[in-house]
Amino acid sequence: MNQLLDKIHGSLLGGMIGDAMGAPGEGLTYGEIQDKYGPEGITDFRGLGTDDTAVKHQLLSAIFKSEGYPNVDAFAQSFIDYREQNYRLWFISVKNAFHKFSEGLSLPAYAGWGNMQSSSTAMAISPMGIINAGNPRQASLETQEIASLIHNGPTGFCRDAACVIAAAVAAAFKPSITMKEVIETSYKHLAPLSSKILLELISNALALAEREGTYEKFRQSYYESSLRPVLCDSRETLPATLAILYLSNGSPRKAITYAANFGRDADTIGAMVGGIVGALHGVSGLPQEWVEKASNISTSETDYSKPQYGTGDKPLDLSGFNYADIAKQLQGVIQRRQEDLGEVSEMLTNMNQ
Repeated sequence: MNQLLDKIHGSLLGGMIGDAMGAPGEGLTYGEIQDKYGPEGITDFRGLGTDDTAVKHQLLSAIFKSEGYPNVDAFAQSFIDYREQNYRLWFISVKNAFHKFSEGLSLPAYAGWGNMQSSSTAMAISPMGIINAGNPRQASLETQEIASLIHNGPTGFCRDAACVIAAAVAAAFKPSITMKEVIETSYKHLAPLSSKILLELISNALALAEREGTYEKFRQSYYESSLRPVLCDSRETLPATLAILYLSNGSPRKAITYAANFGRDADTIGAMVGGIVGALHGVSGLPQEWVEKASNISTSETDYSKPQYGTGDKPLDLSGFNYADIAKQLQGVIQRRQEDLGEVSEMLTNMNQ
């Protein structure tokens, strides 16, 4: 088994599964989920995810069109390219940025300034961690530019959240790394002063998780202390994501199920959690009944998991969900980037004789 390919595939598929499983719980409290689905809550998924997965596919397109080196302009172009198919799915802050740059009101690099808080990049950013496999610092640095399309300035903490998720995915590719080490690495490369808001919230959430000891106790305490008026605010979703990963000890089944039954922005938390545990364990380490269901596109539902999205004006491009093939394409991107780094390393070695 090719371990790199296994981890790439796992991150892609894990993120989609987490997104789809969290979709029914989005906008509900955990109590309402239990009332609707019973004491065990949500334990399975249907459909192909939500806007989280759709925007992830846009980012993948930007990566491939940029030959593995996407920038903010390339990410912006993906929104133009996918407008007809995905506009119905985009959240307010995404539409705000889109209309700024597409109508000439702002350059893409500045379109995220002051937009409404959300997790609209963090939810979809796992491919930036994948192409920087094993290099969380670089994943964080490159994501800072990409994520500025949607959030910057006063809501820069949402951009920082995307950096954390990308770094976590990149770190999870390291052989034998533990989930605790993935979590610690995820926020290590944020600027201590400029990212102080998010760093403090992460610290508080992880301390709460350690103190409460169980998912159920943590969830109740987090609801009492840490919810935000806007449920998709990264100041709520990102700390909760890391705490859920900590409490699950990286178990894919536990982590994704915990995320789905957390409520609030459950699909986004599920997408972020799933992308990280999928990278950590690979597709071979995900529950195989989930893998089989998510991979069998020809017999699964052929649209996204939220009924209110409708079916759109064009049929959904199912080729974007062939994650086995996409994983091979990303493997090629990683290899090309590795060769580029090798050339630089060789040059410096020769100069330093």
